Amino acid sequence: MSEPRKPLIALDDALTSLLAQIAPLAGTETLAAADARGRVLANDLVSPVDVPPADNSAMDGYALRAADAASLLPVTQRIPAGSVPSPLPAGQAARIFTGAQVPPGADTVVMQEHTELVDGQLRITQPIAAGANVRLRGEDVRTGSVVLPAGTRLDAVSLGLAATAGAAQLTVTRRPRVAVFSTGDELVMPGEPLPPGAIYNSNRFTLRALLDGLGCEVVDLGIVPDKLDATRAALREAASRADVILTSGGVSVGEEDHLRPAVQAEGQLDLWAIAIKPGKPFAYGRVGNAHFIGLPGNPVSSLVTFLVLVRPALLKLQGASRLTPRGYRLVAGFDWPKPDKRREFLRVRLDEEGGLALFTNQSSGVLTSAFWADGLIDNPAGQAIKAGDAVRFLPFAELLS
Repeated sequence: MSEPRKPLIALDDALTSLLAQIAPLAGTETLAAADARGRVLANDLVSPVDVPPADNSAMDGYALRAADAASLLPVTQRIPAGSVPSPLPAGQAARIFTGAQVPPGADTVVMQEHTELVDGQLRITQPIAAGANVRLRGEDVRTGSVVLPAGTRLDAVSLGLAATAGAAQLTVTRRPRVAVFSTGDELVMPGEPLPPGAIYNSNRFTLRALLDGLGCEVVDLGIVPDKLDATRAALREAASRADVILTSGGVSVGEEDHLRPAVQAEGQLDLWAIAIKPGKPFAYGRVGNAHFIGLPGNPVSSLVTFLVLVRPALLKLQGASRLTPRGYRLVAGFDWPKPDKRREFLRVRLDEEGGLALFTNQSSGVLTSAFWADGLIDNPAGQAIKAGDAVRFLPFAELLS
C-alpha cells in the first residue's frame, strides 16, 4: 500500500523549519585580507584610524583661506600627495594635488581650472564656497567605529573598506565542508560517450559552482550507482568528511530510488513536499553529525530549490548576517494568465526599458531558461500576471554570489 500523500508545505514555513535545524559552525581562521573574498567575517572590524587621516584635497588646485579668495595671492608652497605641508599664513595660497594634506590655516581648495596666474600671483576666476573640495579627516571612518560588522560576507567593496582601515588580516568563520554526490545509473559525465537512455550529469557541475560561490569546501563523491549498499557506503563516507551532505534526485518512493532507504538506515530523514514550482520534493535529515539535504533531480528544480532553501542554510552555517536575497519591484512585460496553485519562480530577463521578459519554456528540465535569464520572478500562489503589473524580481547577480 502506498504512503498517504503529505500536504504541501509553504516555502516560508519550510525555510523557517530548515534554519531552525542549523547552527553556525564553531571555529575561525585568520587570513590575509587579499585572500578573504567570499568568506564571512567572524568579529566586528573596528578601525584604529580616521579615514582620511587628515583633511586632504579632492582635486588638483590651490589651497587657501576662503576669506582671501577675492585677493591676488602669492603661491608660497607646493604640496604633492604624501608630503607634510607647513602652516599657511593668511593672504597666501599653496599649489596642491589630489590626495595631498591641506595645510593648517587653509579651509578651501580651488580647482586649477578656476584660477589663473597674474604676474606670478593667483587670481580666483569663479565664486568659491568655504570648505569646497576638502575631504575632512574622518569623514569616511572614525577611529573606534565598526567598519564591518561580524557576519559580513566579504566582497570587493568590503575588502577595500577593510584596507582603508589598515586591516592586513581578517578573522573569518570556518568554511562549511559539503559532500556532493548524484545518484542514478542513467547519469554520465561530460566527455564520456552517451549511451541510449542516459543523460549528462549537469547538476553536479551546477551544485559545485554554487557551493564554490558560497565559500564552501566541496567534497565531490561523484556518481553513486543505484544500489542500496553503494548508497549507504557513500553516505557514511560523506558524513565522516563533511558538515553537510547534498544530493540531487533519488528521494522518491520508486523501486530504483535507493537514497531514501539508505538515509533512513544510516540516520534520519524527513521528506517535505514544498509548495513551489519548480521544485516541490525536498528532503532534510541527519547522517551522523552531518546535515543531509536532498534536492529534486530536474536541473531547474534543483537550482531553484538550492537558491531558496540551501543557500540560506549554508550562509547561516557560516554566521552570515543576511541569509535571503533582496527583492525588487519591477514591471512585467508579459501576461501569465494561468498561474499554478504553488508559489512560482519564473525565469525572466531584464529588457532595455527596465521591464521583465519571460522565457517561453518554463519547464523544470530546461536549464537554458536559467542561462538566458537575469533572475527569477517570485510569484505568489495562484496570482495571474498582466503586462504592466509590478512583480517581485530576484536577480541572479545576488542569488548566484
